[in-house]
Amino acid sequence: MADLDMLQEFLAGGQVDAAVFGLRPDYRAMLLAVDGLRPGPSDQATEAMLQTAEATAREALRDRPVEQLPHVAAWREAYRAFGAKPQRTRNSLEALLRRTASGLPRVNRLTDLYNAVSVLHQIPLGGEDLTRYTGAPRLVRATGTEPFDTAADGITMIEHPEPGEVVWCDDVGVTCRRWNWRQARRTQLREDTTTALFILDALDPITDEALTAAADDLIAHLTRLGPDVRAVPRLITAETASAEGA
Repeated sequence: MADLDMLQEFLAGGQVDAAVFGLRPDYRAMLLAVDGLRPGPSDQATEAMLQTAEATAREALRDRPVEQLPHVAAWREAYRAFGAKPQRTRNSLEALLRRTASGLPRVNRLTDLYNAVSVLHQIPLGGEDLTRYTGAPRLVRATGTEPFDTAADGITMIEHPEPGEVVWCDDVGVTCRRWNWRQARRTQLREDTTTALFILDALDPITDEALTAAADDLIAHLTRLGPDVRAVPRLITAETASAEGA
């Protein structure tokens, strides 16, 4: 089990590059390091959360299409700003919302939980195995040479982001392409994950208070996944990054 000092040290190394804030000064990242999790299959509690998320999404989409939801629209603009086509590579929030009509995926209780929180709060949210990181998480604009391990048709392969693409990475390579589009296989949550990193992404019109509320909701639900669950949050904004000299 990791101690709190280790979790805090890991988060302290997290960075959002100035070039990303130059693209979207309103961007904020809430990093959440969590230890003491007990992985397991989907259960009644996560099923209830997913059903609530599906119902909430259906109500939000009752009189407008997904792309007109304010936060989804903001992410589409952000994708266009670095050259991505949002109709082809959808941000994680939009991808989930588009699945609510037929049903959100049921994967395991950890993944189900953060997917439900993402939809309920309309915030892109990703989860990864913290122990599989080499170095701290960094959000940068890619050079195009960084390796990204993925799979297509069951075949493992290495891809590379487009130059200028916004990517999360560590010292080994890309951990998530196009800001919050697709996660690498290397750091993905697994059946034995007990220490995880969650990244919650926000653009205007999502406020800092709404972002914090989503993180608090996630923490509240995660605490039931083990008696020793401990969580450490860190909010990175353009202002905090500037003050820290990032």
